[in-house]
Amino acid sequence: MELLGYVGAVVIGLSLGLLGGGGSILAVPLLVYLFKVPAGTATFYSLFIVGLTSAVGFVKAAQAKQVNLSALAVFAIPSMAGVLVVRRLILPTVPTVVDFSVGSISKDALILIAFAVVMLMASVAMIKPRAKETSQQKDPLWISAGKALSVGAVTGFVGAGGGFLIVPALVVMNSLPMKIAVGTSLGIIALNSFFGFFSDAIGGMSVDWSFVLKISALAVVGIVSGQQLGKRTSDTKLKPMFGVFVLIVGAAILLAQLLS
Repeated sequence: MELLGYVGAVVIGLSLGLLGGGGSILAVPLLVYLFKVPAGTATFYSLFIVGLTSAVGFVKAAQAKQVNLSALAVFAIPSMAGVLVVRRLILPTVPTVVDFSVGSISKDALILIAFAVVMLMASVAMIKPRAKETSQQKDPLWISAGKALSVGAVTGFVGAGGGFLIVPALVVMNSLPMKIAVGTSLGIIALNSFFGFFSDAIGGMSVDWSFVLKISALAVVGIVSGQQLGKRTSDTKLKPMFGVFVLIVGAAILLAQLLS
């Protein structure tokens, strides 16, 4: 199972390099189901793995002049606020066992259910054909800030970078071409992920650095390879195929948690 997990780490990077998102939502299931890391710790580790991988991809995209720094700044500030609120104020208040009127559920199970829902949402965004960029109108600033805050909240709770939300939001908010939106998305994902990770680390969470750096290194190999493939590969077919894969994995996680 660990060998499959190492292959999955490369796939995380490949998806980020090709699509600007998607790979990060594989990190938590990979850590939980293949490496047996508790869900809460997995979201913590995922933030570093995704952050480092995205940072490497962002630097390479910047070298290729495929980033928009003004769009990054406008999106990053409210999204980091969303990460901070969730990681420092909301998650610590969630009890180990959450009681509902129809029963109770563990905190780890709640995180995995939320994660599965995010995966299902991501799969729809990936499978659905993208509207033509030229037909898009820019969002008002308050709507853009709200989207960014929401992306940060998702990142903070489930440890996913939110690229599947960021890329289409950037296309609409700033009328960015797809490749520029992908490169800019990597910078926002890196900022959000590192911000969430180090805020937790400062708060006292411990890290198995040898394990985290090993997975991160494989994901970095994946993103470098993915960006090279992206230069000569259209995401027209790849993106919906990956979306179907995410749909299947998300549905399996949700079903497993609901039946457990």
